[in-house]
Amino acid sequence: MRLRHVSFLTVSVFGLCGLLSVSWFTAFSGSRGDVVDVYQREFLALRERLHSAEQENLRRSKELNLVLEEIKRAIAEKQALRDINRTWSSLSEETRLKLWNVSSSKSVLQLPSIFHHLPHLLNREDSLLPAVHVGQGRTGVSIVMGVPSVKREVHSYLTDTLSSLMAELSAAEREDCVIVVLIAEADQQYATGVADNLKRLFPAEIQSGLLEVVSPSVHFYPDFSRLRESFGDPKERVRWRTKQNLDYCFLMMYAQSKGTYYVQLEDDIVARPNYFTTMKNFALQQPLEEWMILEFSQLGFIGKMFKSLDLSLIVEFMLMFYKDKPIDWLLDHIMWVKVCNPEKDAKHCDRQKANLRIRFKPSLFQHVGTHSSLAGKIQKLKDKDFGKQTLHKGHANPLAEVTTSLKTYQHFTLEKAYLGEDFFWAFTPVAGDFIRIRFFTPVRIERFFFRSGNIEHPGDKLFNTSVEVLPFDNIQADKEALTEGREKTPKYHRTEDGFIRIGTFQSGIAEGEVDPAFGPLEAMRLSVLTDSPVWVILSEIFIKKAE
Repeated sequence: MRLRHVSFLTVSVFGLCGLLSVSWFTAFSGSRGDVVDVYQREFLALRERLHSAEQENLRRSKELNLVLEEIKRAIAEKQALRDINRTWSSLSEETRLKLWNVSSSKSVLQLPSIFHHLPHLLNREDSLLPAVHVGQGRTGVSIVMGVPSVKREVHSYLTDTLSSLMAELSAAEREDCVIVVLIAEADQQYATGVADNLKRLFPAEIQSGLLEVVSPSVHFYPDFSRLRESFGDPKERVRWRTKQNLDYCFLMMYAQSKGTYYVQLEDDIVARPNYFTTMKNFALQQPLEEWMILEFSQLGFIGKMFKSLDLSLIVEFMLMFYKDKPIDWLLDHIMWVKVCNPEKDAKHCDRQKANLRIRFKPSLFQHVGTHSSLAGKIQKLKDKDFGKQTLHKGHANPLAEVTTSLKTYQHFTLEKAYLGEDFFWAFTPVAGDFIRIRFFTPVRIERFFFRSGNIEHPGDKLFNTSVEVLPFDNIQADKEALTEGREKTPKYHRTEDGFIRIGTFQSGIAEGEVDPAFGPLEAMRLSVLTDSPVWVILSEIFIKKAE
C-alpha cells in the first residue's frame, strides 16, 4: 500500500517537472524568437544605410570627377586659345575672314558683319571696346547727341560747345537726353587727358548721366597708309575723311541703344535757346514716319537727326564705302538708292529725296570754329539761317579811363566793351592780370554787373577773378565800412595797393551792390587770382550810379 503511494507520488513529481519543463521550453523558445527578429530587422536597416551611403559616395565621386574634368578642360582650352591666337595672328586677313565665315554660323548662308568691312578687327578681342569710357550709361531718353572731337593744332572748341549745349537745357530736358563726346584719337594718353579735363569741368553733368565720354581703341582703326587717292584729293585728305567716317560709325553704334532719336553735332558749334524741345517736337509732329533725316542746320553734318532704328542701315552703308567718299555724299547716296528711279530725271529724284530729308528753319546750331581738324585748313563756314545773335550788351556807364594787362585779340578792345559798342576779347589770363576802370571824377556806385563769355564762345569766361573798388576817401571808408562789431573785425579784404575786394565771378558772372559807406569811388578793378585755362570775353559791363 505504502509502495503504491510512493509510486504515485513519484509519478506525480515527474509529471509536474515535465509539465514545467515543457512550459519553460515553450516560453524560452518564444522569447528567443522575438530577439532574433529584432536583431534581424536592425541588421537589415544597417545594411540598407550602408548601401545608401555607398550610393551617395559613388554619386559624389562622380561629381568630383566631373568638376576635375571641367578644370582640366578649361586649362586645356585656355592653352589652346593661346595657341590659336598665335596661329591666328600669323594668318592673312583674307584667310581669317574665310575662317570667320565658316565658324560664325552652321548655316550655308553667311550674313555680312562689321568684320567683313573691317577684317583687321579680328586681330584683337578688344578692338571694339572703348579705350576710355566715362559716364553713367544712361538709356531710355528721347534724344542722344553725338559730339566727335579730335586734336586741333591751334584751338579746341570742345568745352565751349558743351557749355553752350548744356546752358540751353532746362532741368527736365537734362533728364531726357544724353550728350556723348567721342574723343576720336588713337593716342590714349591724349584721350585720357581730355576725359580728365571734362570730368573736372563738368562733374555734375557726368555724375547725373547727362554727359558721357568715350574713345575708340587704338586697334579700331585700320592701316590708313594703304588708302588710294580719289576725286583729286591728296592722300592726307583721303585719310582724314576716311577716319572721320569711321568715327561717325563708332559714335552711332555706341549711341544707338540709348534713345529714340540721334542728333549728329560737331565740337565747334553754339546752340539756340530751347533747341532741345524744338527738335523733339518737330520730330514728333512729322505726319509720316518715312523721313530719314531731319536737318536743324544747313551746314555739313551739323544738326542732323536720325531715328535710332535707322542707324544700323546707315552704319552698314557707311562701312561699305567708308574709304571711297565723304559722309555727306554717302548720305545722299543712301537716299538715292531708297527712292530714286533711274528711269526718271534728276528733278524727280530730288523731289523724292525731299520726302526723306526735311529741313527745319531757322537753324538751331551755328558753326563757330575757324581752324579745321584737317591740319592747315581754315574754314569760315557760317549758317545764314541761324540769324544774327547778340554777342554783347551795352550800357551807359560813368565816364572813365579803362586799362588792362591782358593782350587784346584783334579789334575787340576793352574801350569798345565799356562803351557798349562790342565785346572785349583777350588771350588767356594769368594770375595778376587785371582790368581797371578809373573814373574821371569820383562817383558813387549803387551796383555792378559783369558778364564774361557770349553765345558763340560761352566757355571764354573769367574764373577765380575778384571785383575790387578804390574809395576816394580811404580814411573815411576805413572808419565806416571796413570794420564791424565791438572788436572791429575786418568786414572786407583790402589789397596791398588799397583796393577793397567786394565780389567774385561765379559761373562767368559777377554782380552785387556797393556798400554806400565807401562813398565816392575813384576806381574799380577786376583782378585775376589764378591762371585761366581759356581765353576771356567780357560781353557786358554795367556800372550803375547811385541816385
